[in-house]
Parts: sequence; structure tokens; C-alpha cells
Amino acid sequence: MIDESLINKLKKGDLHAFKVLVDEHQKRVLNTCYRFVNNREDAEDLTQEVFIEVYKSISRFRGDSKLSTWIYRIAMTKSLDFLRKGKRKKRFGIMKNIFSDPAEGKGISAANYDNPGKQTEAGERIKILNEALEKLPENQRAAFTLSKYEEISYAEIAEILNTSVSAVDALIQRAKNNLRKRLAGYYEKNIL
Repeated sequence: MIDESLINKLKKGDLHAFKVLVDEHQKRVLNTCYRFVNNREDAEDLTQEVFIEVYKSISRFRGDSKLSTWIYRIAMTKSLDFLRKGKRKKRFGIMKNIFSDPAEGKGISAANYDNPGKQTEAGERIKILNEALEKLPENQRAAFTLSKYEEISYAEIAEILNTSVSAVDALIQRAKNNLRKRLAGYYEKNIL
């Protein structure tokens, strides 16, 4: 279904159209939420909240942006609100969360190393990167995550963040510089 037809059906309360919308966007919304909260259960809860919000507020969707952009803006906002409220729970099993593919629900092998020490090292690097990402200012983290993990264009990120394409570029550059600074010490100490 094209966006316009789908939007009209959604605004009329068509449940089949809503199911089509969820089927089409659920994996990416889940992945987007997961990239912010780094916890599968929380990301699943947030994904449900996103689609509840979409269903409730579709009548207010003006069509100023693509439907997918509007949905990902809701996902990002809900994820950041979740983090701001401090509801994030530390759960045992960080390795499970790090190597889970939120889009598929299956584990991803870090790499096919025969050496368990190499697997642990790769997991530690991912954990360090995630911790560095969490320390970035929200706007930098959002722009970087949407660009590098979700592979969303700068133009669409600009719409999601309500800013300009040049501002998105600047945010991503600042995020890269901040990550470089935060990670330099770790890599000098542990890798070189």
C-alpha cells in the first residue's frame, strides 16, 4: 500500500491497514528503540507504545513528512523519554543483549572465533562502544544512531530531529569526534 492510501485507511480506523503498517515498520522500530535502550524487553515494550501512539494520533498526522519518518520520530522520542525518566533497568546477561539481533530475535555470533578469549574481547569492545554512545549528548547520539545503525539518510534524520541537513552533518561529526576521544584511551591501553 502506498502511504496516502494507508493513511486514509488508518484514519478511518481500518484494523487491516494498521496490521499492514505494523508488519511493514515493526522490525525497524524495534531496532531503533533497541539502539537507544540496549535492552530487548524494554525495546519491545517501547515498540508497542510507539504503535499505540501511532494508532491514537494518526488523525493528527498532517503528511508534512513521510509516514515512516513520523513513526521513527515517535520511536526516537519514546526511547529518549524512557532514558530520561531513568526507568532503564540493568539486567544480568549483558552479553545476551549485546549479541541479540532485535530485528530477528536471534543471537548474532560475534565472530566465528574458536578462541573464547577472542569472543569475550569482542563483547567487551561492543560494551565499551555502547557505554561511550550513552555518554554522548542526546542529539548527537540520536543523529549518529539513526545514521550509522539504522542507515537513515541525513535528510530523513533532519526531519526526525526537526533540524537541517547541515545540522545533522555537524551532529554526526561531533559525535564521531566525541567517540574518538572517549575510546582513544581504551584502545591505546587495551589494543596497542
